[in-house]
Amino acid sequence: MAALSPLRPDLAIIAANVAPGSSVLDVGCGDGALLAALRDRQCDARGMELDPGNVAECVARGLSVIQGDADADLSFYPDRSFDYAILSQTLQTTKRPDRVLEELLRIGRRAVVSFPNFAHWRVRLALLWGGRMPVTRLLPVAWYETPNIHHVTVDDFRALLKERGIVVEQAWFLKGDRLTSPAAANFRAEHAVFLLSR
Repeated sequence: MAALSPLRPDLAIIAANVAPGSSVLDVGCGDGALLAALRDRQCDARGMELDPGNVAECVARGLSVIQGDADADLSFYPDRSFDYAILSQTLQTTKRPDRVLEELLRIGRRAVVSFPNFAHWRVRLALLWGGRMPVTRLLPVAWYETPNIHHVTVDDFRALLKERGIVVEQAWFLKGDRLTSPAAANFRAEHAVFLLSR
């Protein structure tokens, strides 16, 4: 399949699947790349970001972003405040991913979650043959400096969704920067994106 766009691949998938004109909260919005793309699609796009430097950069670009912590500050939003609550490459960095997921589905009519798959075959091979935590393109830093505190896999995430009665409306899997088949995604996909609802 062809490359998706100049956005990071998971963000391109998200942007393409958020309905134009929707209200969106991007939790852990980073430098605001997704927010800017959604704003260009006439979405009411707002962000929450922990890093003050990223918040300042977003605000300087005219994006509506506040400083906040996904683990602590989502509770301040009323139920169903947004059409979409998005968490891209942030789930594995939160203290309680299960609670953050519940909050996303409380404040958004739908939630979009993307994360690196720690069961990808290259990660498994690095552990098997090298005996060390891998450093890859999607996991580019050593174990002692990574923000990733929960090593989630596609199958782990699916099990959590089933346990909580969360509906998967759509799922996309990436191998490198390209979409790949959902077949054996836990082994083959480097990255996963899920569109969820209750």
